[in-house]
Amino acid sequence: MEIMPYIWFGIAILMAIVEGATYQLVSIWFVIGALVSAIFALFVTDVLWVQIMIFVAISLVAMIATRPFIKKVTKNKKLPTNSDKYIGMTGYVKIDIDNLSGQGQISVSGKIWSAKSEDDTPIKAGTKVLVKNIIGVKLIVSPVKE
Repeated sequence: MEIMPYIWFGIAILMAIVEGATYQLVSIWFVIGALVSAIFALFVTDVLWVQIMIFVAISLVAMIATRPFIKKVTKNKKLPTNSDKYIGMTGYVKIDIDNLSGQGQISVSGKIWSAKSEDDTPIKAGTKVLVKNIIGVKLIVSPVKE
């Protein structure tokens, strides 16, 4: 009795366990390749190098065929935070904003935030600004032209 079909089924099970443990879809293609190789080992050929070539070929074809779908499904989406609500709001510069010296604060909706100028130009205290983005704990702002 040939042992290779059992080895291929074992590889498929091992890859399925790895897939279940990683949650990143990194070995599902090898499960498919090992299952097809096991079927070939059972019914078609007992030549090991042919089985290995089938495993590699099927795994690659499965990866190439499903990669666009997998990327679409597992696409990382930015999770909104409470601070995202400040984007688009206006505020006033409390401490001069100077990106070169790394200083600057604004007041937005009653809260004081560290701030940076969007285009690296200094912004004087008292200037009305628009919040364009948030990077880390700093609001990225630009002066409002009135």
